[in-house]
Amino acid sequence: MSDIPDGFFIDWDGNARSTRDAGGGYVIEADPVAKYVAIMQGSSLVHEATFYKNMADVAKAGIKAQLVPGSHPWGRPDEGF
Repeated sequence: MSDIPDGFFIDWDGNARSTRDAGGGYVIEADPVAKYVAIMQGSSLVHEATFYKNMADVAKAGIKAQLVPGSHPWGRPDEGF
């Protein structure tokens, strides 16, 4: 997992997550130069997001998001999660 760049992204519920602790069994592919994060489940792309170097960059983008740990569930029960 050390080849994943340190950074953050916003999940589909509006939470900030670390690229190194996304949780949910998802695999992260991140490109800090392109500012891109791919969230994968197996070989399927399930979410795309913008790569942020730090939480200050998230705030600078005008995004108010709570940083959640990987143990925080993705999605809501009414969405089937």
